[in-house]
Amino acid sequence: MTNASALPVVRTVAALRETVAGWRAAGQSVGFAPTMGALHEGHLSLIDAARGAADRCVASVFVNPTQFGPNEDFAAYPRTEDADAKLLAGRGCDLLYAPSADEMYPAGFATEISVSGVTEILCGASRPGHFDGVATVVAKLFNQVQPDLAVFGEKDFQQLQVIRRLVADLDLPVRILSAPTVREADGLAMSSRNRRLTPAQREVAARLNRVLKATAEALAAGEPAKPVLNAGADVLKEAGFDGVDYLEARMEDGLAPLQEGAGGQKARVLAAVRLNHDDGGDVRLIDNWPFTRPQAR
Repeated sequence: MTNASALPVVRTVAALRETVAGWRAAGQSVGFAPTMGALHEGHLSLIDAARGAADRCVASVFVNPTQFGPNEDFAAYPRTEDADAKLLAGRGCDLLYAPSADEMYPAGFATEISVSGVTEILCGASRPGHFDGVATVVAKLFNQVQPDLAVFGEKDFQQLQVIRRLVADLDLPVRILSAPTVREADGLAMSSRNRRLTPAQREVAARLNRVLKATAEALAAGEPAKPVLNAGADVLKEAGFDGVDYLEARMEDGLAPLQEGAGGQKARVLAAVRLNHDDGGDVRLIDNWPFTRPQAR
């Protein structure tokens, strides 16, 4: 066990379980916030939620290679463990679990978890294999930490639904809590990828939230979904985004397609957009906005 800014850091499953076992022996409950690091206020809100619901809080920092595609930004993804540890310590986190790739995926590792139904759409349609990587690493983290509860942010709303399905299907004894999206002053959802945006791209990125909000308001007012969503996608393209992977409206429960006439049900407008980066790659941003369809008249 090492120490960074008074925050204990463990890098092996054995050391992690030893610490958690001590808490269990003292009758303490354990909350968990899994992250890929490069922490910001959105991540820290997960720590706040975990600390508020459990006696102890574990955060993990692991940039998971299996959820990145061959042309995605795994190598460029920011890694700032020392700064992350200081932020976590300041927020009252009790333990940082920062395993290596070899610790997480030792030689001979050959198991993959696939969650059907909620993974083939939205981000799953353009990122094949992404949610298999997410489901597998989260299942491993749950087995390693063995928390009573885990907190996930609503910004990654599809991921949240995948985790809920995973936990229900495999009877995992982990209560899943969600935390609202944390935004910058101009409405941009906080993301570790935001730091890769140029100043000009940062201005464009802030428009995503405005389009989502306007689209959700139109759908909440009862306007037909297809023309509203088509118009929203056109606005995103005109706003300067280099690509719009999707702009869709889905029911919150299981991300089922939006049902015309099924009013009074909670839904979300979800989007993924891209901004081309100077290094030849791109920055992919996701966000969503909640709304409730009105009752049919």
